[in-house]
Amino acid sequence: MEDHKSQIKHIAIAGNIGAGKTTLCEKLGKHFSWETHFESTENNPYLADFYNDMQRWSFNLQIYFLNNRYQQILNILQGNVTVVQDRTIYEDAFIFAPNLHDMGLMSSRDFENYFSLFKTMSSQIQAPDLLIYLRSSIPTLVAHIQSRGRDYEGSMSLDYLKRLNQRYEKWISEYKEGKLLIINSDEVDFQNNPEDLGQIINSVQGELHGLFEI
Repeated sequence: MEDHKSQIKHIAIAGNIGAGKTTLCEKLGKHFSWETHFESTENNPYLADFYNDMQRWSFNLQIYFLNNRYQQILNILQGNVTVVQDRTIYEDAFIFAPNLHDMGLMSSRDFENYFSLFKTMSSQIQAPDLLIYLRSSIPTLVAHIQSRGRDYEGSMSLDYLKRLNQRYEKWISEYKEGKLLIINSDEVDFQNNPEDLGQIINSVQGELHGLFEI
């Protein structure tokens, strides 16, 4: 019989900007001894330029994220360890890129090119074994964004965050690719409250129970 543990490789955390993905990724990785893959913001060559001129840099930024995420997934699927990933390739394609297109910040030509590339890439990979969605209200997102003090996020508008939240809710409501766990970030403080983190860990164990021994 095959070892079930070797079959479960990919846990992914989804959520809007400031939802707490990186923090939860770190804490779950530490608790379960999972490898962690983070979104590359510190060495991203387009992010600061994008926030200063979204229309000029939107396509470049989205292609960078798409390629980065695709490489991560290929490494996960080819590896032999369980990985928890900060943000998914689906969020790039179904939330951020179409939102930029609808706001007039990415041309139809660029968006169609981008989405065609995404469809080609996504046909070569599989969905996470478990997707964890951090649902957050705008006040919670704003508080988290302000507390981490990234200069390039200072110009982000509330309207932009609201648009993203609406797209997240639509995507999650239609998500059928695999197991899904929804966590309300407004009601838990997994960064500072061990009890809240413990509840989330129990929920994750519950979702994965029977797939492999944690």
